[in-house]
Amino acid sequence: FADLVHLDDRSIRALLKEISNDELILALKTAADDLSDKIFGNVSQRAAEMMKEDMEVMGPVKLRDVEQAQLNIVKAARRLEEEGKIVLGGKGGEEVLV
Repeated sequence: FADLVHLDDRSIRALLKEISNDELILALKTAADDLSDKIFGNVSQRAAEMMKEDMEVMGPVKLRDVEQAQLNIVKAARRLEEEGKIVLGGKGGEEVLV
């Protein structure tokens, strides 16, 4: 899940269209700041503020629920890659896109 930080902005936006806000908020509960910042940078400022508020009022959640949400997002990313809609890094070296 943490590797999603390496996606370009277009790929992040494509991924965000495929997942629910509730699942994203849950998955971001334990995410690193750089990944959270990347996600929030690819939504409107208002949407980012609402998501941050939702995360604050969510309260404690089970770690396995967070991990399941993260797994679901990774599955969505892999499906988008198979469909050719996004490019995931880390598959046998750096590919140069031109």
